[in-house]
Amino acid sequence: MRRFSQRSHLVTLSEINITPLLDLAFVLLIIFVITTPLLEKGMDLNLPTSRNAVDRPPDRNNVRVVEINAAGQYALEKRPQALGQIVASLAQEFRANPNLIIYVRPDENSRMKDFVALTDACTGVGISRFSIRTQSPARR
Repeated sequence: MRRFSQRSHLVTLSEINITPLLDLAFVLLIIFVITTPLLEKGMDLNLPTSRNAVDRPPDRNNVRVVEINAAGQYALEKRPQALGQIVASLAQEFRANPNLIIYVRPDENSRMKDFVALTDACTGVGISRFSIRTQSPARR
């Protein structure tokens, strides 16, 4: 007859210790929470408000975002560039994708002539689909 202590010595452990797995999951979660706001940083803008804006999301592959700040500086996809560079880049993309939509995010204190210069230059190369981005009154 075997003793209890001898029998427990021969039994294999069939459970997995999940503590290290949970530690890894929490560390990854913390890393993503810290780095995500840094990836979304663009220009500091105060978008004009709109009460009646209906926003149906298009395919994200067809959208390019151009920002105009109050000083009249442009940024394509959060990268500051001159207007000529932006239009050349958009024209090249438009030739490859005729469904291209330009989201224009102007600062509420930006000049109208900067917006018109952008739309005029884009229209000159055939791009005619624009969406002026605003924010809802609740976000103010």
